[in-house]
Amino acid sequence: MGKVVKKERNKDLTKMKTPHTYVIIFGVVIIAWLLTFLVPAGKFSTQDIEYTDANGEISTRTVLVQDSFRYAYPLAQAYVYDQLTTLEENTAQLSELSIDPEALEAVLAEGADGLDQTQLDEVGLTDDLLYDLYGEKIYDTSEKLHKTAKVWGTDDFGGFGFLNFVFEGLVSGDKYGSAVGIAALILVVGGAFGIIMQTGAIDAGIFAFISKTRGLERLALPLLFFAFSFGGATFGMAEEVIPFSMVMVPFVIALGYDSIVAVTVTYVASQIGNATSWMSPFSVAVAQGIAGIPVLSGATFRIIMWVVVTALSAAYLMVYAEKVRKQPKKSLTYQSDAYFRNHLEQTSNEQKPFLLGHKLILVEMLAVLIWIVWGVTQKGYYIPEIASQFFVMGLGAGLIAVVFKLENMGLNDVASSFQSGAADLAGTAIVVGMAKGILLVLGGSDANVPSALNTILHSIGGLLNNVPAVIGAWFMYIFQSLFNLVVTSNSGQAALTMPIMAPLADLLGVSRQIAVLAYQLGSGFMDAFTPVSASLIGVLGVARIEWAKWAKFQIKMQGFLFVLGTIFIMIAVAIGLQ
Repeated sequence: MGKVVKKERNKDLTKMKTPHTYVIIFGVVIIAWLLTFLVPAGKFSTQDIEYTDANGEISTRTVLVQDSFRYAYPLAQAYVYDQLTTLEENTAQLSELSIDPEALEAVLAEGADGLDQTQLDEVGLTDDLLYDLYGEKIYDTSEKLHKTAKVWGTDDFGGFGFLNFVFEGLVSGDKYGSAVGIAALILVVGGAFGIIMQTGAIDAGIFAFISKTRGLERLALPLLFFAFSFGGATFGMAEEVIPFSMVMVPFVIALGYDSIVAVTVTYVASQIGNATSWMSPFSVAVAQGIAGIPVLSGATFRIIMWVVVTALSAAYLMVYAEKVRKQPKKSLTYQSDAYFRNHLEQTSNEQKPFLLGHKLILVEMLAVLIWIVWGVTQKGYYIPEIASQFFVMGLGAGLIAVVFKLENMGLNDVASSFQSGAADLAGTAIVVGMAKGILLVLGGSDANVPSALNTILHSIGGLLNNVPAVIGAWFMYIFQSLFNLVVTSNSGQAALTMPIMAPLADLLGVSRQIAVLAYQLGSGFMDAFTPVSASLIGVLGVARIEWAKWAKFQIKMQGFLFVLGTIFIMIAVAIGLQ
């Protein structure tokens, strides 16, 4: 009897459900909120610097000032009041600092007790300026301040509360990025592909391709892997992968693999290319410009690294893919992939012919995809333009379907399929906002605004002082990997970390080129894992994969990539990469 009970208990344990992505993110939000009680807020001064971008043009970026970190302290009102009273009499310095004497006089008229930083900011005496003029004496350093969100609240009522992280995350940013821009892109792309899928063109095209290429299916995966990796390496492909995945998921499953293979051959490949890039304008070019080294320098080393890492990663994928092809039920996503398998099986059973209308839609899709790649690489198109291009793709496909009477579609069917396609990805769009909410709970990623995240950044940078060069370079890589779990913007991470890592590399005796290498490897590889990545969440939503299941597969691949990254960091140190 005891054995039977034990067996039943073990069986019950194996049936434990994987936490929903929303549950995981909410748990991370709670941890981040509790962390703000323990970690005092800190900030850096910032400055605008000029650097030569990948196109050889002069660009500007706001970065933090090295050695400018300080904790958030209360204002030392009496000291600041005395200094400003003296400054008021120095009309030449006031003019140099662009301070209005009358405005300053009005602030000082309220006395020392009425002095606060908000008033001083309105006059032009920002915290950064006061710190430059008088140093840390402007603060009452007896008390470090914490920036901890309330449980509930809004900007208009009591201030930001962490339980409002979903809404605040969704409306953060602008149309050019996370979260609102990415969320809108996902909805538009979802609607466009809802139309395309309704026409049956992709299904018909997949079966036509498979029937004519029997025995060559296995060549498709490594070729696609290199293609998407090249996209990541050359123009920083990330958000652009989301619509591609909508085609690739059913295609790869039809070849006998699973949705994990589809996401790996598209999104993961693009991030491996980004991590080993020699020319990405959003990562290596920005980091090199901030670090003060020639943009696109070290290209030979990086091109070799790209070829080796991409080839080995493609081989890693093929090993997994073959296991799934031979034993499909061992796939982590076997159950969720049933949606695609059933759809493909139904389409196959109906034996729909590959009609002229289907061919025209696929040609139109290819034309728009070429237009997108051209726009991104040649004209600098980004999220607003890409969203518009995909709407054109969906609309064009719908009109072709109406003209050729594919699936008996009419104009109302085009509209309803757009609606259902957008609805399918609405949950994914919400995850993008939720993930951004984690960063907001930590105080945001603005180096000039006190936050727990800035303090963590400063503290970890300080720990790397006075360690051997090779160990220091390796820990830089580890740090950049961990930092990317929270800040997934490549250019944003470069702006926050490179002003600290570049001079730190000088102290450690390694070149700044290696500091950039550690940054790009850490930020690129980890983008394929972190649940905060809006692009990854978008691709997983398209593939109907829960992040927790994805993490079970990806954690092993991350270990593989981390070993490869470590090897190339060690090689770079050994050869003195400059």
